[in-house]
Amino acid sequence: MMRDYTHVIEKLDGIAAKIYNDLINNEIPFIRLPTRAKSNIRFDEKLNVWKYGKNTAERSAKSLDGANMLLRTMYMIEFIKSMIKTNKSSTLREMYYISEGWNLAKFNSQQESDLLAEDLEVITRCMREDFKLRPEEDGARIIGDITIEEVTRNGTKKKIHCQDDVGDAGYSIPYNVEPEKISFKNVNADFILAIETGGMFDRLAENNFDETHNAILIHLKGQPARSTRRFIKRLNEEKNLPVLVFTDCDPWSYRIFASIAYGAIKTAHISEYLATPASQFLGVTPSDIENYKLPTDKLTKEDIKALKSELADPRFQDPFWKHEIKLQLNLGKKSEQQALAKYGLDYVTDTYLPEKLAEVGIYKK
Repeated sequence: MMRDYTHVIEKLDGIAAKIYNDLINNEIPFIRLPTRAKSNIRFDEKLNVWKYGKNTAERSAKSLDGANMLLRTMYMIEFIKSMIKTNKSSTLREMYYISEGWNLAKFNSQQESDLLAEDLEVITRCMREDFKLRPEEDGARIIGDITIEEVTRNGTKKKIHCQDDVGDAGYSIPYNVEPEKISFKNVNADFILAIETGGMFDRLAENNFDETHNAILIHLKGQPARSTRRFIKRLNEEKNLPVLVFTDCDPWSYRIFASIAYGAIKTAHISEYLATPASQFLGVTPSDIENYKLPTDKLTKEDIKALKSELADPRFQDPFWKHEIKLQLNLGKKSEQQALAKYGLDYVTDTYLPEKLAEVGIYKK
């Protein structure tokens, strides 16, 4: 099934038409878009995710910097349209270097070009994948009793069982996880366990946790790629699988969970496509540091600042998070998933996770 990009081109043309009409009418061209800041994040009761609010900012040709940014916008729109028409794709890095040929419109840094691509997402309400833009990072790894049907490079469909047909590393999620690329077949699992670190993912895989507890294991690779979050959301909604997130015990790991459950600030414009509001945080928690007497490290100044920031973050206003964050500030400590190895290599799969799963009603000991 080929994707229809007509609506994408129409929305991009609409931006160009707006700039053109401003010039024809002797008006200073501008583009308006939501203010992309934590202060402009609001909870959408209907979608159950965090979205940008009503505050907006204006990109105007009143200044030289503003005029240059509008010029870059026009070049980027033309570049995206050319990729769609020729069935090509580009990494964000490639687009940055391609701009070297755009004369006055070339970017000063890749961060600048990445932000403009995100701005186009915000304005058009399309996703980066609609623009044929690929990320640099790989998707997550998966191991579990699920068969994925993927469209190969030559256009044929191939079924891959994520236990029998993969090696120790598991199945790698592609950057495009939309239905025209992959579909889920013969899913036999009770829940999804999204794991922050590669070491813990490998531990659970080696201990056959996916088989003994009928789970789909997903390695998040730290802050999860958009394709990973989209994959988790699709699997949760299409196969009605609970999502549990298993991370380190530090403020940066809590934000990994928040990006999966509520949406990330920089992608709040597409939270309804990426976030899985039903996700639950499994651990490691500050309470676990005390209850399991885990090895710890001292919180750094940056950790303390991040935790205090999260107390004001709209994504962490739940009583659970308020309690855990305040407890961690009082303890002055943080811990890692691998700290559970204090009790042996099998402790995490034989004791810790079964107990935590029982707490959330997924598994009965």
